[in-house]
Amino acid sequence: MNRVVLEQKILSENDRMAGELRQRFQEHGVLCLNLISSPGAGKTSILERTLEGFTPLDRVAVLTGDIQTDNDAARLARFGFPVRQITTGGTCHLDARMVEAALTGWRLEDLDLLLIENVGNLVCPASYDLGEAAKIVMLSVAEGEDKPLKYPAIFFKSALMLLNKIDLLPHVPFDLAKARANAVHVHPQIEMIEISCTTGEGVDLWCKWLNDRRSLRPGFLDSSPL
Repeated sequence: MNRVVLEQKILSENDRMAGELRQRFQEHGVLCLNLISSPGAGKTSILERTLEGFTPLDRVAVLTGDIQTDNDAARLARFGFPVRQITTGGTCHLDARMVEAALTGWRLEDLDLLLIENVGNLVCPASYDLGEAAKIVMLSVAEGEDKPLKYPAIFFKSALMLLNKIDLLPHVPFDLAKARANAVHVHPQIEMIEISCTTGEGVDLWCKWLNDRRSLRPGFLDSSPL
């Protein structure tokens, strides 16, 4: 019973801080997106593809979370945009406190897009609001098409599912139609884009989705369940 109360207190405090972050993002017109997936699904790769499509005039920043190392931040920093690594030291998700601390010294008025790469995990990140306008869940064809049924919370809370590594479809036993059906079963309004970070297929659709939402900020918050 004490553990349940403690968890509720932790989540309540996180929600309070996330609400304050969301208000700050909205006041400064910053679209914040939280990218979530299992380890190895391709979050950093899609961010590389995304950043390479921006110009130096784009007001974009990235926070990337991992349990150890700053490898992802090093990969993303080469594109010239502000990037910071959040090393959790064992915690399997980012929380609002970590995001708030990582933003120290950044002027939100100088940004219009903040991309957060969460720790590789489909369970814990679903429970932690980071003040984002929307969660985006990534599923790769190297995983099972039943992931939306096994981990329904994150698929229900996500506005978009990126189905990555479709270049591997001829080589893996993955049922694309079933994966789509499972996602819709959990969240009937979820949007889906099929991509390959290796070949670039579908990346243009993702970038269009992203730019369309950038033009809608900050009201995009109202279109997805958090």
